[in-house]
Amino acid sequence: MVNSTVDPIRSAWAALGGHPADAAAVRPAGPAGVLPARLPVTDLAVACVAAAGLAALELARARGAGTDGPLTVDSRAVAVSFTSERHLRVDGQGFSGFAPLSRYWPTADGWVRTHANYPHHRRRLLAALDLDPARPDDEALVAAVGERVGAHPAIEVEERVTAADGLAVAARTPEEWDAHPQAAAVAAEPLVRLRAEAPTAARAAPAAPPGLPAAGVRVLDLTRVIAGPVATRFLALLGADVLRVDSPGLPELEPQHLDTDAGKRSTLLDLGRAADRARFAALLADADVVVTGYRPGALDRWGLSPEALRRHRPDLVVARLSAWGGTGPWAGRRGFDSLVQAATGIAEVERRPDGTPGVLPAQALDHGAGYLLAAAVLRALARRAHEGGAWTAELSLARIARWLRHELPAAPAPAGTPPDPDPWCAERDAPAGRLRYALPPVTLPGGPRTWASPPTRWGGDAAAWLAR
Repeated sequence: MVNSTVDPIRSAWAALGGHPADAAAVRPAGPAGVLPARLPVTDLAVACVAAAGLAALELARARGAGTDGPLTVDSRAVAVSFTSERHLRVDGQGFSGFAPLSRYWPTADGWVRTHANYPHHRRRLLAALDLDPARPDDEALVAAVGERVGAHPAIEVEERVTAADGLAVAARTPEEWDAHPQAAAVAAEPLVRLRAEAPTAARAAPAAPPGLPAAGVRVLDLTRVIAGPVATRFLALLGADVLRVDSPGLPELEPQHLDTDAGKRSTLLDLGRAADRARFAALLADADVVVTGYRPGALDRWGLSPEALRRHRPDLVVARLSAWGGTGPWAGRRGFDSLVQAATGIAEVERRPDGTPGVLPAQALDHGAGYLLAAAVLRALARRAHEGGAWTAELSLARIARWLRHELPAAPAPAGTPPDPDPWCAERDAPAGRLRYALPPVTLPGGPRTWASPPTRWGGDAAAWLAR
């Protein structure tokens, strides 16, 4: 890896409040440009993974399990991990990344990006366009959507679909985004906000096994899609007992689950039912960490604000991820990596030779956010062991987009090629079949090379913690 990556690693670690000298433990390896782009995507990816590894080393030291040797972060392993959905196979079968209606569409004055991977988002998109949601995703429907979208300006389509609780954003230029009120709100936020909310007694952590600094840590995973599940998947690699909790009314896409839920367990709770709320409260009482990936305020009606959560566990670590940031006019909007790329000018920067909007070579905002969020959780646990405190970590995809566009060293012209995935993938048997999957992009010296268990059946586990 070229030396230009060192500054991004220090930048990510500084954003987490880490000691500058710690970054010297990282040994970057592998070629540059393995995620080819005009923006410094490879540097961002390596930096986020390295920061998570450094935080894991810090927690290991806090638990008396210091490790010897450098922390190697290979750009090829990182690139394969950041594109893990492309390498996923079940009994030899791969999966498409996006549904037919999740794409860029030409409008009367530009482009708009839609997201319709989940059935409820698809229904809302079609309803906003006055099309029948019962129609199949065939060429005729794609043509009909294209005709409806193409008749209106991009901002009008964005507003119309958003008003219907669907997902669509106009593809803006960097200058247009930087002049937007939400961009100003995001610019005022730190890359990672990690703070102690209230004083509590230090909780001395028992000694941890070598390479497993999160062993015995109980994590409630209230996340979906990529960024949040990537964060909790890394915590699971480090030995945490991660229990993902979903609503039975919001089924997960199986490839998404198989790609991001290794090492965890998965259960279903309907918080609209008194019995399930009681089960959730019992889980909270024994949890160390809660990770949420919903827009700000979305979980408050279920009593899942940080303040409400801490009534069950005063020194709980709460980690929150959002698409657009915690403040500003878009703070309450839904969003995904692809939409943030479109809105923040990344699609314009990466524009294709044919003039259509471009994309990053990976959903790097999502994956990068996942590793930074995991790093924040690990740092909070280490600091809680020494200082005490109820810790909160917050970050957003839009803020990471700003870091990529404005704050990381500019990349040279696109160069390099994606790595051969085979050395960075493995196979194992899982309940879903024979699974081929991307290996973790970093492991601690003496730590496991892969997760202790494959993904279980979605929703198939008991709503209970494992015995310590």
